[in-house]
Amino acid sequence: MSLPERLFFVDTTLREGEQFASARFTTAQRIAIAEMLDAFGVEYIELTSPAASPQSARDLATIARHGLRARILTHIRCHMADARLAVEHGAQGANLLFATSEPLRAVSHGRSLSEILAEAEQVITYLRDHDVEVRFSCEDSFRTDLADLIRIYRAVEAMGVQRIGLADTVGIATPRQVYDIVSAVRAEVRCDIEFHGHNDSGCAIANTFCAAEAGATHLDVTVLGIGERNGIASLSGMIARIASVDPSRVQRYRLDLLPKIDETVATMLGIEIPFNQCITSPTAFHHKAGMHTKAVLADPRSYEVLDPSLFGRQRTIAVAHRLVGWHAVAERARELGITLSEAQARAAAARIKALGDEHDLDGAMIDEILYSYAE
Repeated sequence: MSLPERLFFVDTTLREGEQFASARFTTAQRIAIAEMLDAFGVEYIELTSPAASPQSARDLATIARHGLRARILTHIRCHMADARLAVEHGAQGANLLFATSEPLRAVSHGRSLSEILAEAEQVITYLRDHDVEVRFSCEDSFRTDLADLIRIYRAVEAMGVQRIGLADTVGIATPRQVYDIVSAVRAEVRCDIEFHGHNDSGCAIANTFCAAEAGATHLDVTVLGIGERNGIASLSGMIARIASVDPSRVQRYRLDLLPKIDETVATMLGIEIPFNQCITSPTAFHHKAGMHTKAVLADPRSYEVLDPSLFGRQRTIAVAHRLVGWHAVAERARELGITLSEAQARAAAARIKALGDEHDLDGAMIDEILYSYAE
């Protein structure tokens, strides 16, 4: 299996991300996020619907005319009123959605598939007449009957949409299911396919990658993976996943900006970067166990599938703990300008292990021990 030749990121931090529990971005923050994402190189930036609030409409207009390279999208209901607002406020693309699963249709709009398609045709025609790029997405795709999905996607493709969207709205899909359904849809349409995967059951990154393997061309992400409930696939997570398979596919992006982007948005939200965030977490390139540190010091590729320097990061070899190995001790001594023999390094490591069994250690204690063994 391989990734499609054409693969793009739709960053929806300014739409899906605003639905995160603690998110309330100001206009200045929205502009700053858009500028960082544009500098990084994402191809699309999706903003909240202009129908959501007056400020959302004003911010869409502001960012749409901000001169960014990324195409500016807005996420709207498949309503003519929303479509007119998208055009009036300068959106270059409109991401339409309509609930299609039985559970959502029952509580959302109650329309039949034929009624959905009739409304979709009116809105799609209007947007195409105004040179707006159109994506039509079946909300809750993975609880929608496959035959219904294919019927809808064939119909909207004939109406002229640039792409269709499959949304795992409640995070219920498995990677195998995503691959199978995206593959089935890919066989039925020629237009581009966008995938939006929620993380309710912990599969957002895996599902998004499987969607790409099955032929999806546009992948929805947010900074830190923020969004409704547990959010969606994270930008740094998807970069890590793709880079680990084919580094050439991410060379066009400013990878060194990822840490700043995650840190900035985390600060805006008043949260810490999660300890398990790919690439940008404080411990992403932190090595501790003796067996690991020995190998990493000899060849970083032994325990690093990603090169931290590509992302403006540095690896950390921890020595202030009871799991330390003598190779790590010798390396720390070299950093201090101390030359230890193997016997001295082993003895120092044994001392550190013994102390680590008794209490917490810090760097100053370790350095003091290393200096004492060099005397």
